[in-house]
Amino acid sequence: MRLEHIHRVYLIGIGGIGMSGLARYFNKRGCVVAGYDRTSTVLTKELEAEGISITYIDDAAEIHPDFLVHDPNTLVIYTPAIPKDSLIFNYFSNYDFILRKRSQVLGIISEGSFTIAVAGTHGKTTTSSLIAHLLKDSGYDCSAFLGGIATNYQSNVLFGDNNVMVVEADEFDRSFLTLHPDIAIVTSMDADHLDIYGDKNHIEESFRLFASQVKRTGKLIYKYQLPIKRDGITYGINSTSAEYTAHNIRIVNGTFVFDFKNGSKEIRDIELGIAGFHNVENATAAIIVGLQLGISDEKIKAAFKNFKGVKRRFEYIVKNDEQVYIDDYAHHPEELRACLNSVRQLYPNRKLTTVFQPHLYSRTRDFADGFSEVLSNSDELILLDIYPARELPILGVSSEMILDNVDLVNKMMCSKQNLVSLLASKNIDVLLTVGAGDIDTLVDPIRQMLTK
Repeated sequence: MRLEHIHRVYLIGIGGIGMSGLARYFNKRGCVVAGYDRTSTVLTKELEAEGISITYIDDAAEIHPDFLVHDPNTLVIYTPAIPKDSLIFNYFSNYDFILRKRSQVLGIISEGSFTIAVAGTHGKTTTSSLIAHLLKDSGYDCSAFLGGIATNYQSNVLFGDNNVMVVEADEFDRSFLTLHPDIAIVTSMDADHLDIYGDKNHIEESFRLFASQVKRTGKLIYKYQLPIKRDGITYGINSTSAEYTAHNIRIVNGTFVFDFKNGSKEIRDIELGIAGFHNVENATAAIIVGLQLGISDEKIKAAFKNFKGVKRRFEYIVKNDEQVYIDDYAHHPEELRACLNSVRQLYPNRKLTTVFQPHLYSRTRDFADGFSEVLSNSDELILLDIYPARELPILGVSSEMILDNVDLVNKMMCSKQNLVSLLASKNIDVLLTVGAGDIDTLVDPIRQMLTK
């Protein structure tokens, strides 16, 4: 299906961060857009305010009338997280509508564009947002589909006046294999989504396939020592072996500052508007893209200094002399490690209380020991129940699997309903909430409790 033939778009799972970006994109193109999601959220309410019709009842009778009649110009987009017994999904399937996964639609949209695709088990949302912001802020321009809400733009989709497109290439369900980018970045290849891939070898093989799909005249950029097995540009931090490296990393008045080096070329005193050593690494990949596109050192430095980050990616919710509250999307042990290490570097002598909501039964089962090890770096830990997302419970798998092996005295379970009152009873110094489930619905109540 060609992009110019699409006049109506229905999205099943429209409230997802990637799906909502597509909804906004087609709405901006003037298509009739509607969709379904299980629950109403801040994001779905924003879509409704933008003129998109959404139902929260999984019933064919609730489908917007414009989509009840089969039309060759109608595209139905679905997320793999939608259960195959969904009544709305099966209505469109049974009546032979054109159904495509989100990743396939990104392939349709990016066809004919100069595509910059960012892949990785973690780091891809911040890296793609940094690249998009660099291109926008420098005047180079681009369109972008991001896996989070970029704070500078208060959106997960950006529109540009040229044919350059930045996309987040999702490894879940091998989705990124629909893309054939001009520039590809691989930030990480840790074991994850083992419910899909089975083992680490298979996920690594998928990343290698993605890397092989870079156009013949294109560029592959990847973190040094990743098992890509293909020529490309390597980067790292404090590395003497990577071609491009960030070094002399320091924290000045709470801001991460670093120097960038490639052989004899050096860009000094780059101020990053977001915190974390892992984000310095992400910024290094973004700088390489900027240099490949001919963006000047001065414009790179200016863009990074005014980059405000991505919602739920090391996002400061409260920051004053008495209390600090940071919220982060981390849901894999390595993401948690990077997040906690950054908090410790910024606030080395302060008490850290971590609230973690595990995401998926399968991920909890596969990485329980890793979660326990990393979370032991807190001073106090509060664990919520597992957020199941697309999964049914797995016998014997619970948050207690993590809690039991955490090497802390101050550790406990808590329900979502009681979390705010529990935190109110504590002397909070530095608070970190982490997880990819619905823990984000507690962020504003916690903020209000801390600041009242």
